[in-house]
Amino acid sequence: MLRAEAIIRWRNIALRDEEPLIDLTTELGVRAAKRLKEEYVVWLTTVSPNGCPQPNPVWFYWDGKVMLMYSQPSAHKVSNIARNPKVSVNFQADDEGNDVVVLTGTASIDPNPSKHDPRYLQKYRDHIPKIGLTPESLAKSYSVLITVSPNKLRGF
Repeated sequence: MLRAEAIIRWRNIALRDEEPLIDLTTELGVRAAKRLKEEYVVWLTTVSPNGCPQPNPVWFYWDGKVMLMYSQPSAHKVSNIARNPKVSVNFQADDEGNDVVVLTGTASIDPNPSKHDPRYLQKYRDHIPKIGLTPESLAKSYSVLITVSPNKLRGF
């Protein structure tokens, strides 16, 4: 990488850390922020090798900047993200097809996170036993961390 390219990349990363990637102060943004905080399941859509969208329901934790998700290592979404990090995240619409919130962004994979984020485990503490797991067995089975950095918000 050329020195100028490295400086531009560093500057963009530094700016991204200071500025929100999506505006959560608009009418849509406020609705999105509420759903990011309160909901338990979103649809993460990755792209298969043949270009077909692959939506999957996933648990997530919003830390104010990025969405944290965990996956089994062999899941197609992991290999899809490794090939193409562009993803979308959709919330379920209401019964009339309204309250649509879609985030698009870039996903990254950490195949060996040091541990599951305790805020994620706290959010799902009552749900983990319902799928027949403990926090420890969840961390062992769903051992790949997926981080989604949203850069666009749309909906109605």
